[in-house]
Amino acid sequence: NAPFLSLSFKANYFSKFSRAPVICKVVGRKVLDGVGQPTLEVEIYCTVKNCEKRICSTVMSSHAQISENALPDTAKADERERNDSVNTAVEWVNESLNTMLRNLKPTDQCKVDKVLGEYFRKKVEEKKEIQNQEGEEAEATLALTSSTASATALSGKKKGAKPGFKRTIPPAEPVESVLCGSLAIGGTSLAIAKAGATISHIPLYLHIALLKHDQDSPKEMTLPLPMVTLLNCEKISPAKLKLVKEVMLIPPVQLSLKQVLVLVIQKEIMRLLDPPGKVVQISHLGCLITGCDNLEQPLLLMQTACNNMGLELGTDMHLAINCAAHESMDYVKGKYEVLTGTFKSPDEMVDMYVELINKFPFIIALIDPLRKEDRQQWNNICCALGSKCYLIAEDAAKYISQLKIDENINMPMCSGVVLKYINQTTVSDLIELTGLLDGEHITILGSPDGESSDDSLVDLAVGLGARFIKLGGLSRGERVTKYNRLLAIEEELAKNRTLRMSFFLTLFSACNEYENKDWREND
Repeated sequence: NAPFLSLSFKANYFSKFSRAPVICKVVGRKVLDGVGQPTLEVEIYCTVKNCEKRICSTVMSSHAQISENALPDTAKADERERNDSVNTAVEWVNESLNTMLRNLKPTDQCKVDKVLGEYFRKKVEEKKEIQNQEGEEAEATLALTSSTASATALSGKKKGAKPGFKRTIPPAEPVESVLCGSLAIGGTSLAIAKAGATISHIPLYLHIALLKHDQDSPKEMTLPLPMVTLLNCEKISPAKLKLVKEVMLIPPVQLSLKQVLVLVIQKEIMRLLDPPGKVVQISHLGCLITGCDNLEQPLLLMQTACNNMGLELGTDMHLAINCAAHESMDYVKGKYEVLTGTFKSPDEMVDMYVELINKFPFIIALIDPLRKEDRQQWNNICCALGSKCYLIAEDAAKYISQLKIDENINMPMCSGVVLKYINQTTVSDLIELTGLLDGEHITILGSPDGESSDDSLVDLAVGLGARFIKLGGLSRGERVTKYNRLLAIEEELAKNRTLRMSFFLTLFSACNEYENKDWREND
């Protein structure tokens, strides 16, 4: 055995001097996400010790929100758009990006993301040029049509605007455009980050933490608190409540995540909701679907379920509500439809939330309580409730790419932001933005509606030091796999003695004793 051991020793010794692994191939393909919608998978191949080796892959989440009441024509148009976007993304990855990233080191995330960013900007400029050309052609056609019509038109009265019409609320801001194929940028960047972690023989969350802190290894790491969705209050159900989209449970810091996940609160809620012989439906968010007749009903249901389990809301558990208020706005009336036939102005919404939090103090977060256009009301609600609960912007915030280039973080006054890794977002973008938000806003990594089975979002949240993570419910494989990943990371950090307990909610509870809206500055 001596000659064999000698050869093995020499091989291991000289392997230290071999060339560092480089990217040799990037492969994109069309796959399905957790709700059966097409999305993008990116595979990374590297040359390791002169051999081509598949390192890892990642699957992006669908960028589009799943509409609960989309018309058939709208749904078909969205499906065509999604298909076109994924097909274009696959083409970008297999052709341009495959060539551009060849021979780059997977551990050099900044350089890779710079190449991806430049390529995306080039595609944006190409799109603008095409739109300008189409616009010029349309103007020429319109001018020709107008001159012909004016020569042959009969005289008549012009239609005027309806008298007495006055817009009482700020109009909805234009939907931020998504460039067809942009999934390729985010998918490739995340796949490269996973490859860099694999090559470095470290978990992805640690690789992200090293990138954020300029390669200084953190001595301790804190897990984000999960916002576990237990109820999806459908806004198109026969019930009256239109305002609430999700009711979420937040575990306290003194319980381990493993203990929280084995609690059967969801089963208790199912028992309370489930009449004999009726099947309880599960939402695409991985939680129970229910309809309610008033705003208090889902909160009292949660309170009853916790009490039956011997838990007290506000002490053992806390609640968060995703209002998704933009979905409840009636633009004809200029008011929010909180219940069927019941409308409230933006100012009345603020008063309603103040009354709600005073009555149910165990609610520690409201997500999207107002549209992003109601900026004055955001200021008012933050002044009224800033010391009692978090006011979080999800849809009310811009996309990561837009937030990053806006030095003033142009969004409503709020406590925190839900960030989603979608479209042209790169890992470097996410690191840069969370650095800007740190100290000013709490950061929440959020799971999109069209989620995939890829669990990288959890590693991103841990590595970036997010305060919360919003993953949906405890059903459906694409949701549960992320909770399992969070468990695995908790066990690994505890084993390595690098897990630091978060006293975030403890501090928050202490601050509730004081009516100081600027408590966040003293966090």
